[in-house]
Amino acid sequence: MGRPDKKAKKRGIRRLFTWKKILGTLFAFCLIGMGALYTVYLLVPVPSANAEATMQSNIYQYSNGKILARTGEINREIVGLEKIPLPVQRAFVAAENKTFYKDNGVDIKGTTRAAWNTLTGQGKQGGSTITQQYVKNFYLSQDQTATRKLKEMVIAVKVDEEMSKSDILAGYINTSYYGRSAYGIQAAARLYYGTDAAELTTAQGAYLASLLQAPNQYDWTSASATGRKLVEERWNYVLDNMVEMGWLPAAERAGLKFPVPRAPKPLPGMEGQTGYIVEAANQELMRQGVSEEDIKVGGWTITLNIDERKQKDLVAAVDKELEAKIDRKGDKKAATVQAGATSVDPKTGAVVAMYGGIGATEHWMSNATRRDFQPASTFKPIVLASAIDNRATTQDGREIGLRTVYDGDSKRPVVGSEIPYAPENEDDHSYGPVSVQRATDKSINSVYAQMIVDVGVEKTKKTALALGMKDGQDFDPTPAMALGTMGASTLDMAGAYATLDNHGVKITPALVKTAQHRDRQVETVRQTGEQVISRRAADTVTQAMRGVVENGSGYRAAGDYEAAGKTGTSENNRSAWFVGYTPELVTAIGLFGEDTSGKIAEQVTLTDTIQPGRANGGRIPAQIWGEYTERALNGGSDAEFDLETGVYDSGRDAEPTGTGSPTATEEPTREPTRTATTPPARTTTAPTPPPTSPTTAPPTPTEDPATTPPTPTGEPTGEPTNTATVQPPDPEVPDSGGDQGIRPPARTTQQPR
Repeated sequence: MGRPDKKAKKRGIRRLFTWKKILGTLFAFCLIGMGALYTVYLLVPVPSANAEATMQSNIYQYSNGKILARTGEINREIVGLEKIPLPVQRAFVAAENKTFYKDNGVDIKGTTRAAWNTLTGQGKQGGSTITQQYVKNFYLSQDQTATRKLKEMVIAVKVDEEMSKSDILAGYINTSYYGRSAYGIQAAARLYYGTDAAELTTAQGAYLASLLQAPNQYDWTSASATGRKLVEERWNYVLDNMVEMGWLPAAERAGLKFPVPRAPKPLPGMEGQTGYIVEAANQELMRQGVSEEDIKVGGWTITLNIDERKQKDLVAAVDKELEAKIDRKGDKKAATVQAGATSVDPKTGAVVAMYGGIGATEHWMSNATRRDFQPASTFKPIVLASAIDNRATTQDGREIGLRTVYDGDSKRPVVGSEIPYAPENEDDHSYGPVSVQRATDKSINSVYAQMIVDVGVEKTKKTALALGMKDGQDFDPTPAMALGTMGASTLDMAGAYATLDNHGVKITPALVKTAQHRDRQVETVRQTGEQVISRRAADTVTQAMRGVVENGSGYRAAGDYEAAGKTGTSENNRSAWFVGYTPELVTAIGLFGEDTSGKIAEQVTLTDTIQPGRANGGRIPAQIWGEYTERALNGGSDAEFDLETGVYDSGRDAEPTGTGSPTATEEPTREPTRTATTPPARTTTAPTPPPTSPTTAPPTPTEDPATTPPTPTGEPTGEPTNTATVQPPDPEVPDSGGDQGIRPPARTTQQPR
């Protein structure tokens, strides 16, 4: 009885799976699939070209309209197929798609094989026709997804219906990536063989066609031994296919030798200072809201504030005063010296010149905009500006001004600080009682470490940010901050000093003058702003820094122009600075010690590099500054600082003779700063201030300062009143620089003894 039941069951299954039913089901699925594909065909339109396919160059111009550079992420120049030799055209077909002239844009067999290999873990395979690859390059993205692949196939069929094979091939050759940042055959021909596409040989064309499979791996000059073997095999494969298809005579094929490409070179126009300036301009645009992608797409005409002549003057000054004096190739120590500079118009904020280093293709980081080195004593004028602006007083209640007397002894403990600190002066030199003016001239660390405590570290930081220094995250709130222990760029320091030069009205340096695109125009940086510190404070600092140039550590920057400036040399002599200005021009010069021989760049000392011993800011940086300023001002200038009256005496104490505005007998003997053509220095005798107005006059001392000056806390009692007891100005006592290796101790609440 059980056997008939089994037969009945089998007959029931057979009735369900008859050949007719199976074939009918398959046919139905095919119809559904075909319907789905047709629906997709109808629904997927041929899109507009993608952004990368239509990228253009950006044009960067000097302020006078002359083109500085044409750049873009895509290095491409479209050429017509008629300009590409026929054997070269056929090399691409032989390499990528032998059935190109016969297929309808899609290779179902190749695509299926590629999909299977990808799914089974045999690696991602192309399997695409030239038409499909052109569609991917021109209309879609490079994503390896099933959705993109389906769109690619559908659009390829439509494109094959609408375009001729010649147009498709031309589009493919012009949009493909060949390595070395080259898109299109014209850019590739120039980069690999130094010729135009029209002049390519069959062998060269076969190599460029071979590159498309693996552009970076197959670049002969940088390929491994395996890579070179593979690219030669690919090259032979292309030529053999051409012979097979009757496009290349066998005899000619036998005589062809592998065409070794030339070594890569930097993209045209990015050598020297151009690359630094272009990158700085792009960064400024991004800070103004332009996305990086917008810039890469191109089509921008960017006019810079860079003055072509001043830019050349700055490069010439660095070359003369630094590069001509060192051997970068033969001297490893000299090779660690990096120069950076930024020059700004103090009335408009325009960045008129910028020096980023020996060349953007040789040293990639711009020394003009980097912020990883300390500005050292060039920060001291900002401390003084804060003191004057806040009407700060000393520990014993005297208002701080240029004639206020401090104790200038080396390693003098700072009074009033929660953190014990006793900075050493340059060469451990002690000056005794000195005015603020002389302390500025000689860059005396002990005075400014005390002054920042008298002002308040947070108030000083606020002043620094108002003047235009960066966000202040690494402004360590200790007395050592007075010695410039934060990071800053030459662009930062030029901006801060430009605000001082502009009587305290904010100046924001701007590299970009205008940025225009066919779709929009970008609002550029607002270069001038509001009054951020009082004119009294700004002008007092200017007067103080005039003394630095006329009678102090910056005397090598003097010339036939009125100038104010400050030297700086950081901890362990890793950086050396001179930042200064005339009424017409502000320039920050920095030298940085950087060893790039290892995998990671490392800050190193400048000592014994450009000269025996320390590299002071008052030497090479001041000489570069003077050389550039003299050139930029056409040999000199009659412009004078328009300083507010009464600032010379602000906060006056009895001043030791020989400080402040020196007499002619106190003028030091200076070594020549340049050549015999250097004009004589201006007189260093400051004008007698006129009667002060009630709004600018300093407070009247409670005692006669000429006879009984107040005794500063911790300073010697009494004050010398004749030149015999006071050390005269000595320009050969070098710049005090930064903190001279004396790091501030850990924070503590203990008062110094």
